[in-house]
Amino acid sequence: MKLPLISSTAALMLSMAAYANTAIPESTETETVGPELVENVTQRTVFGQNLFDGFKQAEFKGFNPEYTLAIGDRVTLQMWGAYEVSVELTVDAQGNVFIPQVGPVKLEGVANRDLNQVIEKKVRSVYQKNVNVYASLNAAEPVKLFVTGFVQSPGLYGGFSSDSILAFLAKAGGIRPESGSYLNVELKRNGKTRATFNLYEFLLTGTIEQIQLGDGDTLVVNTRQGVAAFDGLVENPVQIEFANGQTALKDALDMVGVLPEATHVRIARNQMAKRNVEYLPIAKTTDVQLQSGDEVTVVSDKMPGTISVSVEGEHNGQAVYILPYGSTIKDLMARLSPNDRSNIEAMQLFRESVAERQKAMLDVQLKQLEQAALSARSKSIGEANLRKADADSILQFVERARQTKPRGQVLLGQNKTRMDVLLKDQDRVVIPNKTVLVQVHGEVMFPNAMVFDNGKTIADYVSSAGGYSQKADQSRVLILHSDGTISRIEYNDGWFSGGLAKYDVKPGDEILVMPQVDEKTMQYTSDIMQVIYQVAMSTAVVLSL
Repeated sequence: MKLPLISSTAALMLSMAAYANTAIPESTETETVGPELVENVTQRTVFGQNLFDGFKQAEFKGFNPEYTLAIGDRVTLQMWGAYEVSVELTVDAQGNVFIPQVGPVKLEGVANRDLNQVIEKKVRSVYQKNVNVYASLNAAEPVKLFVTGFVQSPGLYGGFSSDSILAFLAKAGGIRPESGSYLNVELKRNGKTRATFNLYEFLLTGTIEQIQLGDGDTLVVNTRQGVAAFDGLVENPVQIEFANGQTALKDALDMVGVLPEATHVRIARNQMAKRNVEYLPIAKTTDVQLQSGDEVTVVSDKMPGTISVSVEGEHNGQAVYILPYGSTIKDLMARLSPNDRSNIEAMQLFRESVAERQKAMLDVQLKQLEQAALSARSKSIGEANLRKADADSILQFVERARQTKPRGQVLLGQNKTRMDVLLKDQDRVVIPNKTVLVQVHGEVMFPNAMVFDNGKTIADYVSSAGGYSQKADQSRVLILHSDGTISRIEYNDGWFSGGLAKYDVKPGDEILVMPQVDEKTMQYTSDIMQVIYQVAMSTAVVLSL
């Protein structure tokens, strides 16, 4: 009988079937030299959306020097010398405070900076000398403001007349990002607008008009005006509000912060029945106007000049090579410095995009296996208990499989055109040494590396590794060759370990003994074995259930 030995070419095709596009023989490679479009699309928030978070931590207790005293304000007065007094005075309904032995002093409408001077002048009218005076505003008048419009929680909120409008907006939960305006916030009294605030001025310059609030004032957040969205290569992927129906694209880009590598903008115009797109260099955006609803994506549109390729393993050259874009393995080989120990024929290529593809395919398979295990139905309590035990084992297996990291190997094999494979930026080339070792992994008692012996078979190497473990499937073995290609050996029920003698082991081979899944007790055996093979072929690691 003859073992069903799979050649390197067949192993390559198996790997392609297991992972779409992970093995890249030259016949299917479609790389071309040309511009690369780099984007970084992020979920967009509203510019200024986090403005009110800081006001929730502490209340403002300072006083503006321009603050004018009002009825209900409290003043602390200290007098010492010939006449001593320490008292807290409240501005009464007539706008006065009453100082013992001095009389009433009119304080309503007095600026905070002039408070001490006004009181001292009154005291000097009674005590011309030997009496010192110190007065300070202790607490501003408590007020209640109506906060309404497009805020999270409209209502009546308490504070002080010296508070900023930002504090009251924060108490109302802040402006609703999907509908409230940051450019048009009005403070009204008796139906008339006292002031209009542009919160972008505060965000960008730190300035905001200080208005003394009065009991019963109303703070209104109007509906937001024009809005354009920004993403891609910007520091702040946000929506920007603007007035008058349009704004200059250059000004908006200054607000969101364009990253240094950006070169172009793509503008999606959404005002008409048809969606139109404009594409232009950033340098030519000076006179471009944005309309409400526009979507701007900032990208890097550059013709690649050079690529970086790292070289590991047995060679005398440098670790990193900078090559012109479009270089092939042949171009790299012309700059390498191999030595007598370099096994150039077994050179291996690893690529991050291939690893990501392998990981994505494995995650899909694991998700399907997980869903199948969790949705299994049972006809009896006993069967339900068995299914639960199966599901627990499968879920643990799935979690371990998710932790594996595919290597992203491009299987070059011994293809005659492998030297014409195009290299990509961040590729990793590994040059193995001319080893005389054979490694045995997987379901054996003592995984180990041993010296190649021309007379030994697979069975001999497995025996040297302590023999099969109890979980070993003696009918399935993978052979990883030094060039990264894989041979998969399967044999009939009538074949035992003696059949392994028919396979010719080569120096540098790695023997992976597969685990066995009990088909009689475990559901989804074929799915589990498929995952085990995927992990083994992409990571060179054998997982067991």
